[in-house]
Amino acid sequence: MKTLRIGIAGYDRMKARTMAIARGERKPVKGEPTVWFTSIESFAKVLSGRNRELLALIAREKPASLTELAELAGRNKSNLSRTLKTMSRYGLVELKEGQRGTLVPRVPYDRVSLDVSLTSRSRVA
Repeated sequence: MKTLRIGIAGYDRMKARTMAIARGERKPVKGEPTVWFTSIESFAKVLSGRNRELLALIAREKPASLTELAELAGRNKSNLSRTLKTMSRYGLVELKEGQRGTLVPRVPYDRVSLDVSLTSRSRVA
């Protein structure tokens, strides 16, 4: 089972973390999140119930194109494309080039693990 680890942190904290890693002042710790959202609300929007159903459909049916996925899902291709591109920015979907330039969606993870700090101190910075 492959799990995507996701964290929640404000933009400034994520930027500080990224810059510290780039300067060599910090090394990512094994098991810490690799994908970050700025809020639980933004995470919930991207991973809504409807989008989780879409991910399950992609994993189960392995469509050969976005057109095929749109037909399977009963969704408009342009809206579906926008949704998938957003999810691909977070690593939830991979969009690979298929035959004749088509995009083929794949789901690289079976699970998502959400890491949320309940105090002001967290592992982000």
